[in-house]
Amino acid sequence: MKPAPRPLIAVPARFSATTSALRYAAEVNARALVEAVWRAGGEPATIHPHAPGGTSDPAEVAARLDRFDGVLLPGGGDIAPRRYGAADAHETVYDVDDEQDAFDLEVARQAMAAGLPLLAICRGLQVVNTALGGTLHQDMGGPEREHRHIGHPVTLTSGSALARITRADKVEASCYHHQHVDRLGSGLTVTARAADATIEAVERTDTAGWLVAVQWHPEDTAHEDPAQQRLFDALVQAARGTC
Repeated sequence: MKPAPRPLIAVPARFSATTSALRYAAEVNARALVEAVWRAGGEPATIHPHAPGGTSDPAEVAARLDRFDGVLLPGGGDIAPRRYGAADAHETVYDVDDEQDAFDLEVARQAMAAGLPLLAICRGLQVVNTALGGTLHQDMGGPEREHRHIGHPVTLTSGSALARITRADKVEASCYHHQHVDRLGSGLTVTARAADATIEAVERTDTAGWLVAVQWHPEDTAHEDPAQQRLFDALVQAARGTC
């Protein structure tokens, strides 16, 4: 008897200017990320961020996602501030790519419209918030509000999907970001905050689709922290239709 096929999880690639192993510019995803999906029982599939000229065809993206059982929007560079209506870009904004922005935003819209299970991580949360009409603080505001290369406790909202998934009311989060949610996107609910009140997780409560978005990087510690691995487990379970 053949084992049941692994649910297919779409993971949009990140453009990389240099990769020593390939000698050229590349499209990549973090090994820790794809291994966390694999441990959960999913088949992670990197997909090409096709959006020439900084625009993405909604019908094309919808058709491409149709073969998948779930979507994971990973971390990456900053979103162009113009995408959420800002007139100017803060000096700390980095690694903006119009093609990446256009594709990720359309993936978020189409996944939510189709009810595909969606786990969004770091930049992924910011993409979801922007796709739903929200805005971002372009910079955390100095060393005293540093959220890069650190781990810190995050308090989860009791009764939220996030709390049920992790089986915790507080988790230790591995963070690397300098932007965070300002105005919340339509239909989103805050489900976790850091001690400095930074929004660390959101969920969508106005749809039947499964959506969890976290501002930290659960893949960093998922191999040793069951609470973080459970986020990937829950995505795959939802993709199987068992969550």
